[in-house]
Amino acid sequence: MGTKIACLAAAAIGLLAQQASADPFSDLAALPTFYTDAAMKTMKPMAEFRKAWFAMPKRDRTKMTKTCNDSAMSKPHAAFCANVLALGGAN
Repeated sequence: MGTKIACLAAAAIGLLAQQASADPFSDLAALPTFYTDAAMKTMKPMAEFRKAWFAMPKRDRTKMTKTCNDSAMSKPHAAFCANVLALGGAN
């Protein structure tokens, strides 16, 4: 019985940790491919943005689209999310 409780607790902690890292903007590793400069201030033209978008794994595109549909989360990344949503959230 103690082993079952320990396993359930570990699974619950894992799920909570996964939800905490659900913000795809917290990991900026993929984002530079969408910008022309290292400071990530100037967005690439839509053709290049689209190419970078479809080069991302589907899982990451889905996560970004979901985040961009949340107005509170997308506000700091308005230009990026505008491009994502202009692509129709294409997955």
